[in-house]
Amino acid sequence: MQGAAILPHLATLATLRMEVFRAWPYLYEGDLRYEQDYLATYAASAGAAVVVAREDDTIVGASTCLPLTDESASMQGSFRAAGFDPARVCYFGESVLRPAFRGQGVGVAFFAAREAHARSLPGVTMAAFCAVIRSADDPRRPADAGTLEPFWHHRGFAPQPGLICTMAWREIGGTQEVENRLQVWLKSL
Repeated sequence: MQGAAILPHLATLATLRMEVFRAWPYLYEGDLRYEQDYLATYAASAGAAVVVAREDDTIVGASTCLPLTDESASMQGSFRAAGFDPARVCYFGESVLRPAFRGQGVGVAFFAAREAHARSLPGVTMAAFCAVIRSADDPRRPADAGTLEPFWHHRGFAPQPGLICTMAWREIGGTQEVENRLQVWLKSL
């Protein structure tokens, strides 16, 4: 979906983001109004796309991308500080998928669709996304927590040394937003 086609789905996409990001490693205590405003950025960006996974008529997953130049100034600043031109980067905002639908190729399809979209954007030569950095001994880490790093490497992405961004959000049980560090992963297109 692109542009105005995203608007009727803002509440559904916002709810899905809050549901999936509540789990490890994000531990995000979402706010529906904030989420809808955030997702409206994708509707407003001429270069953005939202890829959805459906079961029948129900959206069970979504994945977003947009030109980094349409992202926040702080996000762009992290890239500039590391020597990257935001005009050459398509930022992959998130991939969220309900647990029952994981391991069936949807994640691969999300990456393929976003990469195809990124390649269609004039001047874009790289794709990037961020992954929250959590300590291996974080007491909130579930015993069975895995990592998506092998999946990301297999898709051709690699963490960019020294390219860290920060985002603030309220974590589960918290009353205020806290700064979180995120590692940027890059892929040349």
